[in-house]
Amino acid sequence: MPRAIVTRPAKEAQAWVADLRASGVDAVSLPLIRIGPVADGVPLAQAWAQLNQYDAIMFVSGNAVRHFFAQQPPGTIHSWGAPLRAWVTGPGSRSALKTCGVAADCIDAPAVESTQFDSEALWIVVRSQVVPGTRVLIIRGSAAIGAQATPSTSGTGRDWLVQQIEAAGGTVDLVAAYERRAPVWSAAELEWVAQAAVDGSVWIFSSAEGLGYLLQSAPHQDWERARALATHPRIALSARQAGFGRVQETRPVLADIVASIESGP
Repeated sequence: MPRAIVTRPAKEAQAWVADLRASGVDAVSLPLIRIGPVADGVPLAQAWAQLNQYDAIMFVSGNAVRHFFAQQPPGTIHSWGAPLRAWVTGPGSRSALKTCGVAADCIDAPAVESTQFDSEALWIVVRSQVVPGTRVLIIRGSAAIGAQATPSTSGTGRDWLVQQIEAAGGTVDLVAAYERRAPVWSAAELEWVAQAAVDGSVWIFSSAEGLGYLLQSAPHQDWERARALATHPRIALSARQAGFGRVQETRPVLADIVASIESGP
């Protein structure tokens, strides 16, 4: 079985690597996005102070959950429940919410058997909650200054969700709880990346932005001999545009990823 390269941010990557190794996969971690605190914490503090003004809070990722709750002001007590809902797109974020004390019956997310875990799948679940006057707070990350967008992700995902909420008469506020930054690699690490592009390793991509950082860090690398697993069609499109010789789509759940790794040469 080929080696799997997990490219999620460090905290998630560690968990994925452990689960893959327990399933018999030779997995290693190579985070393509560094996660750090936002420089200006005032908007986040204001969001905490105004939670009772919202009907739902949407967390874009597990990192959004963890960084949001890490900034909970001392002495702040909030009971999650009707009418406040917590929205997430996938099982990892749902698990992070539970760890932070949010009850399962307060969380809305795509079903575990869903074919996709994204904003479109979430909207199917929550659209009946949005009526004129509904207020939604989206907790997200912000890209570091100078970060380059990936063409295939323009106008999709959470931008699309904002449009749906507003079209239904709701209003949306967005607050950054963390900052996404490009990886910083040594010359030796760049040599390792070049070797992994041609040695049969399977690159697991869960972010088109992370893939973009990889391309920026290794701008002259030929990816024709490389194989990628993408956890969303938009990410798969980005990998094909980057020149990866073989690209497969898979759901971001352990069993599906292991099966996809085992299915290829």
